[in-house]
Amino acid sequence: MTSDTPRPDTLELAADLRAALGRLVRSLRDGDELPQNQAAVLGRLVRDERSRTVAELAALQRVRHQSMARTVTLMTEAGLVTQQPHPTDGRKLLVAATGAGRTALLDQRARREHRIATAIESRLSPAEQDRLRAAVALLDRLS
Repeated sequence: MTSDTPRPDTLELAADLRAALGRLVRSLRDGDELPQNQAAVLGRLVRDERSRTVAELAALQRVRHQSMARTVTLMTEAGLVTQQPHPTDGRKLLVAATGAGRTALLDQRARREHRIATAIESRLSPAEQDRLRAAVALLDRLS
C-alpha cells in the first residue's frame, strides 16, 4: 500500500460520512420552494456579488449551456434574476440576482438552519452538541 492510498478503515469512514451527509442534505431539501438548480445559481450570484453570463454560470455549475439558459429563463420569469446587456459584448447578457431572488435564497437557508437547529436541540444531548461543534471544525478542515 502506498502512502497516498487510504487505509480500509479510513475508506469506510469516508463512505459512512458521504452517506450521512447525503441523507442530511436530501432531508433538508424536502419542502424547499426553490428547485436545487435555481438555488445553486442564486447562491453563486449572491456569494460572488457580481453578474455572470449564462455561459459562465453553466461552466461554474458544470451543466450544459442550454440547461443553464432554461434555468435562467425560468428564474427571470419568476423575478429571481434580471438579465442586462453585457457592457462590452452585445451578444451576451449578464445575469444578476434581484432583491426577490436574494430574499428567496436567504429565506430558504434560514428555514434549513432552523430545521437543523431544531433537530440538534431535540435529538442530541448537550455533550453530543459539543461533539458536533468540534466535528464541524473538522469538516471545515477537510474542505
